Amino acid sequence: MHGAGSFHERPFILFWEVTRACALACRHCRAVAQPRAHADELTPEEALRLVDDIAELAPPMLVLTGGDPMMRRDLPELVRAAVSRGLRVALSPAATPRLLHADFSALRQAGVSSMSLSLDGATAATHDLFRGVPHTFERTLQAARAAREAGIPLQINTTLSRTTLPELPAFAELMRELQPAVWSIFVLVPTGRASAADLPGADELEQAWHYLLSLRGTLPFAIKTTEGHHYRRILLQDARRSGATPPPIIPTRDGKGVLFISHTGEVQPSGFLPITLGNVRTHRLAELYRHHPIMQQLRDDNALRGKCGRCEFRHICGGSRARAYGLSGDMLAEEPLCNYTPAALRADSPPSS
Repeated sequence: MHGAGSFHERPFILFWEVTRACALACRHCRAVAQPRAHADELTPEEALRLVDDIAELAPPMLVLTGGDPMMRRDLPELVRAAVSRGLRVALSPAATPRLLHADFSALRQAGVSSMSLSLDGATAATHDLFRGVPHTFERTLQAARAAREAGIPLQINTTLSRTTLPELPAFAELMRELQPAVWSIFVLVPTGRASAADLPGADELEQAWHYLLSLRGTLPFAIKTTEGHHYRRILLQDARRSGATPPPIIPTRDGKGVLFISHTGEVQPSGFLPITLGNVRTHRLAELYRHHPIMQQLRDDNALRGKCGRCEFRHICGGSRARAYGLSGDMLAEEPLCNYTPAALRADSPPSS
């Protein structure tokens, strides 16, 4: 873990959207992915130069995402170049026929250290509706088997929205069958094709966190959250109540330990917080991450506003800066999907008669 979890020098995880091309039409797509590559997408030469730039920043994890990264012809070269420079590379492809025709062993040999696949419905009917293309559920299960056979550790990503939240217990049963290395729960952010109407409620989400807590120790794989930072509070509160040692928590959030590069080279605090800091064609990546005023603000836990700024858990949580921005236009506003009242605010409240 980074010293004091400050992440001032380098991000813990860097997401590179190598292309926006994708054959799917997912209802929540952050990228608003398109069937063909953008005309201004980074060229193969620019992409290799960017690999050098990323290597200078040296994040512990580089995730090649999209769109669908499998749509980029030079993907194996980019993976090999990144691995040769000491980077750990994960791949986040779309479950399309192209993926099923890919040589998973060749991806492993190129240096892919893990792969993430998305399951956003616990059944074929609900997942395919969410993804916008029939047979995607079945293809995802086939891809999961192929990754396992090639020895590539698998992460399954599940989006929690108003419509998928009721399926959470069914998702857990499906994960027991699939046995991924990690199950990552992503709480929807209103950006791209996703709208505020798709968000779950704060009380419902709190119940979901307690349900996930009840699964700890019963599942043979790790559970983590994306844009659901307040699950860390639940873990810490539970450890304090029981006198147990708290689980290791890496306190990342948008811009704090997280960095995103778009298909055209734009640099943003995360893929869900679309505030552009500069472009890799004209700026050094390390300079933008370490010194851009927006990034410095996002890493300052005491700059948070509303109840997040008063919360005793702000150093491990701090809420989703992307969701705050998506709903209020203020990246430092309080997390809109948290129902917790910080101790400082409880102390300020007059006792009820």
